[in-house]
Amino acid sequence: MQEESIIDKVKRELTDYLTNNGHRRTIERYTILQFIYESKEDHFDIESLYNAINKEHHVVSKATLYNTMELLVDANLVVRHRFGNNAHYERAYNVDTHHHLICTVCGTIKELKDTGVKEVISAKKLPRFTMSHYSLYIYGICGKCSRKASKNK
Repeated sequence: MQEESIIDKVKRELTDYLTNNGHRRTIERYTILQFIYESKEDHFDIESLYNAINKEHHVVSKATLYNTMELLVDANLVVRHRFGNNAHYERAYNVDTHHHLICTVCGTIKELKDTGVKEVISAKKLPRFTMSHYSLYIYGICGKCSRKASKNK
């Protein structure tokens, strides 16, 4: 028997969520979900997602996109991050714990997968608190912006 693909799994998860919460199952919602999970981009904002989807001739309104992103966040299929003033999103299903390096000059976001940091946080005893998950954001200046600043001096 062939193993179920990630796309099939997340579509099933979305169907279960929509059914259990009394939401309609629309082609636009599944199109957005599939686009996100097939994308090579790890992090994206609404504007870049809107442009990318509509570039592929899938006409989705911004209102539909905003509403669908709320549903996908609630369904735990997408994670919303606040990096500065903007909301960025990333896939949530079947993704390893990672940390984010955010450049304060250009806004570039890179993922840091460091098992040492993960182990320290996981082993931390928190009084009267049970941790379910966490996010770690590290702000600074990326190598490209640092080189550019040095060149301009």
